[in-house]
Amino acid sequence: MKTAIYPGTFDPITYGHLDIIERASRLFDKIIITVAQNPTKSPLLSAEERVELIRKVLVDVDVDATLIVEPFEGLIVDFARKRKADAIIRGLRAISDFEYELQMALVNRRLYPKVSTVFLMPHEKYTYLNSSIVKEVASFGGDIENFVPPLVRETIENIYKQKRKKR
Repeated sequence: MKTAIYPGTFDPITYGHLDIIERASRLFDKIIITVAQNPTKSPLLSAEERVELIRKVLVDVDVDATLIVEPFEGLIVDFARKRKADAIIRGLRAISDFEYELQMALVNRRLYPKVSTVFLMPHEKYTYLNSSIVKEVASFGGDIENFVPPLVRETIENIYKQKRKKR
């Protein structure tokens, strides 16, 4: 059984992320979607909220692999070693992503040579999309329907409505 880890902050999960998960499910038997708890970032949603939201969204995703969602802290290669993962999945939207992702892949290979990094490109209709754009659009009351699943949209819009009320 081939196992892959798909790490990210997923704040929030987007259709681009789901596209990568669907593509990876054709290559791996099990995918562990790992929700990063990065102390250098200030996420809109807590790690627990992101994990629960992703689990609920994945119910409607048609994939061939077993999907698991877990939070994690620390080095992804340590997580990969503990889970005996064969690969780390990384999405590449544009050339601008490649330099950083290549550096991380090379560092990860040095730290844990048994895991490979697999780069997947999302469908071209998602190449511009990231969680930061979703949050920015939503923060100004813009429509994020084409960027995220309905449950995510509702959750994010409610958060920003509450924030606007407090101003």
